[in-house]
Amino acid sequence: MLAAMPPSSSKPRNGGETHIPERVRDRGDACPGALRLHRADDGGLARLRLPVGVLTSRQVGALADAADRLGDGHLGVTSRGNLDLRGLPDDCGAALAGLLDAAALLPSAAHERIRNMVVSPLAGLDGRGYGDAQAWARELDALLCAEAWTTALSGRFLFAVDDGRGDVAGLGADVTLLAEPDGHALVRLGGGGRADSGGGSGSVGGTVGGPGGESVGGPVGGTWRVAGVDAPRAALAVAGAFLAVAREAGTGAWRVAELPADRALDTAAAAHLAAAGVAAAPVAARPAAGAAAVSPTAVAAAGPEPGVVGDGGAVSVVAPLGRVTTAQFRALDPGPAGEVRVTPWRGFVVTGLPGRAAAVERLAALEAAGYLTRAGSPWLSVSACTGRPGCGKALADVRADARPLEHGLPVHWSGCARRCGHPQGDWVDALATGDGTYEITVRTTPAPQTPRTAQTPHAPHAPHAPNASQAQAQAQAQR
Repeated sequence: MLAAMPPSSSKPRNGGETHIPERVRDRGDACPGALRLHRADDGGLARLRLPVGVLTSRQVGALADAADRLGDGHLGVTSRGNLDLRGLPDDCGAALAGLLDAAALLPSAAHERIRNMVVSPLAGLDGRGYGDAQAWARELDALLCAEAWTTALSGRFLFAVDDGRGDVAGLGADVTLLAEPDGHALVRLGGGGRADSGGGSGSVGGTVGGPGGESVGGPVGGTWRVAGVDAPRAALAVAGAFLAVAREAGTGAWRVAELPADRALDTAAAAHLAAAGVAAAPVAARPAAGAAAVSPTAVAAAGPEPGVVGDGGAVSVVAPLGRVTTAQFRALDPGPAGEVRVTPWRGFVVTGLPGRAAAVERLAALEAAGYLTRAGSPWLSVSACTGRPGCGKALADVRADARPLEHGLPVHWSGCARRCGHPQGDWVDALATGDGTYEITVRTTPAPQTPRTAQTPHAPHAPHAPNASQAQAQAQAQR
């Protein structure tokens, strides 16, 4: 049964953790990568960073082959737009590295874990946004891989490149680039000068920090306006400032929100920008009256709705519970003229379609393959951690139990109190207790509030999807 219980203090992050002032990390970051596997109960877990969030037809096939040959025949999509392979044997490292390298998915073995980047997935497709977010992301990735010092960044430090629509700018990145309509860009470090809500770090569940990246008690980061051509170099410079301040603090911070509150992060960032030759003008943390609607502290917009994108050159779909079979993954193949963009909302955008008729046909095929393709599906607001049998800490097979709840908020099903991969903002927390029941509470952001309880407890059971194809996808996700 489901029991309505009050939560512990709110953890306002998307799978991360609330900032703890003066926190000291006494160990290195163990976040998995493509070459350093995480040992789970169902075998090795490899996490592949896709800094521009883009896959070619060849790369889609290569990843499906890797999951079939070496893994459990599935791929997971994280809320950072990364891809997970699970069920890997201990001795697969060389074979996996060879497959990824041959598909041009490992530009630098030394940097592969720190290439964490979320990019506006609809940039250039629907007539919204400004600037070329993908070009900025490609240049920033090349800059990261060209410097030896960047390998000191943790595997959880996150960059966001937003084309100005305000979607990924609110996903709690440590460094955010936000395009402006006049050709400039805003460069935000941490919370951009606010310190009134939670930021956080990632987890093995594949996560993003709290809303806007602001920290509770953390240092003031700052926001600067730079020329668009300088945006990638500016992002690299302020990341260097974070490392310098983190070394000086000596607390082993992995992310901006973990730095002690008394650190002059904005001063260090300004100095690093000047040293990099970037002309940067500081921007007030809170926009003045009449300022642009997308501010330096913009709250995240929702991800792309499923369906036809723009005039029909692309379609958007979502993977139920963020997990697909290799057959479903191969169904995304964009052909030689297109690409697949992986979104931080556990979805995919397939581009290169010749028009609306072709887009409608492709969308129908992806629905038949088990993807969520219709806006308004209750499954779009349901997420879950790995649960049993893959996670030894889980108290239940949460993917088998997960289903929508009539509450009006996103619902996240967790196998333990870590709540890996949960949404940001207000969300319904379905937490396994270990005795076959779930505690159902509402968790809020930014500040802990009196908890509200779910309206009607129900016993857990196999989910009922809105249509047959979604039911098929849900069953596949549970295997």
